[in-house]
Amino acid sequence: MRVTIFDYGAGNLHSLAKALAVPGVELAIDTDPLAATRTDLLVLPGVGNFTVAAERLAPARGEVRDAIRAGLPTLGVCLGMQLLFDRSDEGTGEGLGVIPGCVTRLRAERVPQIGWNTVECETDDLFAAAPLDIAYYANGFVCRPADPSCVVAWTTHGNDRFPAAVRSGRALGVQFHPEKSSAAGVRFLRAFLTGLGA
Repeated sequence: MRVTIFDYGAGNLHSLAKALAVPGVELAIDTDPLAATRTDLLVLPGVGNFTVAAERLAPARGEVRDAIRAGLPTLGVCLGMQLLFDRSDEGTGEGLGVIPGCVTRLRAERVPQIGWNTVECETDDLFAAAPLDIAYYANGFVCRPADPSCVVAWTTHGNDRFPAAVRSGRALGVQFHPEKSSAAGVRFLRAFLTGLGA
């Protein structure tokens, strides 16, 4: 199985790559957005700025969006999850538009949220296979889907309740960082890979 982490200038690539490095996986980190469509699993990593990431995706935005909509397995982590949406108040640039909705500033006294918080899962096979009740977050912006039926897990920071995880077809977005969420987070990532045949 070929797993491609798209490098759009986000941080935290190496800890994510380490968590995904399992036998049977050929892992690549690539700066070419078109390479993101020629893989068995696309990973959109977290930690970064929406505008910069959207600019890096722009030359092949349509191709990446169409590949995901056609069934390319995709994992979006934090900023990567936000890129699955239409746009962000963090800055200019278009998201992939895989999930209708926007990204807005977290409505809480303490922003950004940095640290451990809950993952309140709805019914979802992945969370059933690899339970994750608490995870590590580092975010000042959150996703607001137009249709909340895509949400498979929720969390709350301050008075703001927002999606911890969303699904659209074979794309999964998580606002938390599984690669920084101790052993349970790594198990979660590996269960995601196992579900794809790794």
